[in-house]
Amino acid sequence: MNFIMEGGPIFMVPLLLLLIAIIVLFVKGLKDNSEKTRNLLKELSLFSFVFGVLGFIIGMLGALEAISQAADISSQVLAGGLKVGLLSPTFGLVIFLIGKLFSIILISKKS
Repeated sequence: MNFIMEGGPIFMVPLLLLLIAIIVLFVKGLKDNSEKTRNLLKELSLFSFVFGVLGFIIGMLGALEAISQAADISSQVLAGGLKVGLLSPTFGLVIFLIGKLFSIILISKKS
């Protein structure tokens, strides 16, 4: 769970909450496989990916501002910053894929 704090809690904690909501919706969908539950599952999974990308863009804008004001930036600092910046879109993408998988399962179980 260290990656959540390392990736920035402003974006990573809401993404974790979205993952929990997607899991709850999937369990609910297994009980009553309604169209509303499947659509909500799809939309939340897509939102999580877009929210992760937004976190990356905002983080990179701040980083680029700091780099433009600094006199000398080492490649290690730049690579470390990119690694941290890519955590939120990666987590969002994983949540998106989990949501899509859950959606596919619910569609296949539809009677």
